[in-house]
Amino acid sequence: MTGHYDVIVVGGGHAGIEASHAAAKMGCRTLLITASIERIGEMSCNPAIGGLGKSQLVREIDALGGLQGRLADRGGIHFRRLNRSKGPAVQSTRIQCDKAVYREFARRVLEETANLAIWQDKVEGLYIEGERVAGIDARGAGRIRAHTVILTPGTFLAGMLHIGDRSFSGGRLGDAPSNSLAKTLRVLGFKLGRFKTGTPPRIDGRTLNTEKMESQSGEEPPLGISFFTRRKLRNQVECYLTRTTSVVHEIVKENLDRSPLYAGKIKGTGVRYCPSIEDKVVKFADAESHRIFIEPEGLSTREVYPNGISTSLPLDAQIEMVHAVPGLENTEFTRPGYAVEHDYVQPTQLFAWLETKMIRDLFFAGQINGTTGYEEAAAQGLIAGINAARRVKGIDPFILGRDSAYIGVLIDDLVTKGTNEPYRMFTSRVEYRLLLREDNAHARLSGIGRRIGLLRAKDFRKVEAVETATSATMDRLVKIKPALSRINKVMEAKGIKPLTQKVSLNDLLKRPELHITDLEGLDKALTELAPVVKERVEIETKYSGYIARTLEEIERFHRIEKVKIPEDVTFHDIPGLSNEVIEKLDDIHPSTLGQASRISGVTPVALLAMFRYFKGGDPDEKKPEA
Repeated sequence: MTGHYDVIVVGGGHAGIEASHAAAKMGCRTLLITASIERIGEMSCNPAIGGLGKSQLVREIDALGGLQGRLADRGGIHFRRLNRSKGPAVQSTRIQCDKAVYREFARRVLEETANLAIWQDKVEGLYIEGERVAGIDARGAGRIRAHTVILTPGTFLAGMLHIGDRSFSGGRLGDAPSNSLAKTLRVLGFKLGRFKTGTPPRIDGRTLNTEKMESQSGEEPPLGISFFTRRKLRNQVECYLTRTTSVVHEIVKENLDRSPLYAGKIKGTGVRYCPSIEDKVVKFADAESHRIFIEPEGLSTREVYPNGISTSLPLDAQIEMVHAVPGLENTEFTRPGYAVEHDYVQPTQLFAWLETKMIRDLFFAGQINGTTGYEEAAAQGLIAGINAARRVKGIDPFILGRDSAYIGVLIDDLVTKGTNEPYRMFTSRVEYRLLLREDNAHARLSGIGRRIGLLRAKDFRKVEAVETATSATMDRLVKIKPALSRINKVMEAKGIKPLTQKVSLNDLLKRPELHITDLEGLDKALTELAPVVKERVEIETKYSGYIARTLEEIERFHRIEKVKIPEDVTFHDIPGLSNEVIEKLDDIHPSTLGQASRISGVTPVALLAMFRYFKGGDPDEKKPEA
């Protein structure tokens, strides 16, 4: 532990993995410090990656050169594409993972990454010089100096576990919290809050009665989430669906006075979109039942995860409740469910590149910023790692906009609006979700990943090959106009009214009733296309009109969004701003007018005043032609 590191990453969870890997890959001497090397990449809650609004984040991490998508495919044992019946903007991949394989592969990748050292220790404080961080203080190694530090403590920051009337310190069951680090942040003056998350009991899969449940098979052929996975994917387990009943709900209600959540012991705000069974029963009192997904935790264990009954009820009430669920009547517990309370830092105290405003060269990523979920954590870790490395190299920060990535929306929401509840990504949060789809993440971002030094050349060439084939195919579809008789044979086979004149294959593919596979008889070259190319061609063709209109909206959006606000600006000097607006701008200090526009209370009049101050004229004013 001698010498001076470029980047120190504190925490070996999903944010810490991406941060340390990115910084090291970009050529920085990096140290990852974790309380347990064996638990790097631990899936503390549900054993899955992806899902609605989350798989888009994973695909973007993958496109930039991050790890989470590759780890998920490597550990994947059950693969599904969600929202198949809906449009491509909201379709999402979800992969059930073998927790042990995911964890072991994550550790192996990090251990094989050049420029990256791993050290098991407990970080108890930060070493500050003036207005910047200069290293960390560890329990075992003492002071370790660094140019930049990234904190990714997850739920460990002053973590407290609750099971009924029993409460004890911990970041998760069996692991000690980071109390000293939480105290350090408070002493330094950061505004901290308190959030709550939770997990269900784990049960022995051998004691399930699956005949009373609905089978949930994986899709065939299984679709991975990483664009670069070459190994053959296989569905190796079956998942199941069961539901709570009125009896279950009554058991919960009878024990609410023993729940730390409703007895007032838990002060932190819980996750609105992934509530405990106690919250579900109380807040959705009219619901007759709630779904429970039975998810195996791996191939080398019989333990299963009953997704949907997160709880902090006393253990005896948990057992009674679970045994009232169809198919779980005789299940044996392996671990109790519990709630976790932890500190978080209000993320408006960060710049858009995840550096703290108060202390330079200090970055935060993951649940410390008020988020929930492996995917949200990994996305932040990647951006923090990239920007810590760029700081070391003296390069301007890297920021993704709301119009270019889900990651951009995630971080902009956090640093601009803050959060008063654990933040979870949804497709509904993304204004331009038709452009920011899962299928085109690599077309959007792999060039950036290559330029910043994370994405390998051979991986980028694979993306280029797909995009070249997609573009060439779309051009060909516009030019090919088969004979009317051939077209109408296809129409007849699909039960569609015949046409009266020839049209191009491009026009045919725009029809909602037809898919690219239906046109293979009209253009044999289509049969030779890779599935990923077929998917890209069909989506880009069918939604071309919508995409064009969205691009026009983004062009108008850019007139204000891209106007930068200097770091040293004094908002009091800008004519036309009210004291209320000035106070909010001073608090957040947005980096662009677009970010300023999303701060509550910043009016259109104030935005116009700032536009005139920084650019002169009005945003819709047209410049005279030269």
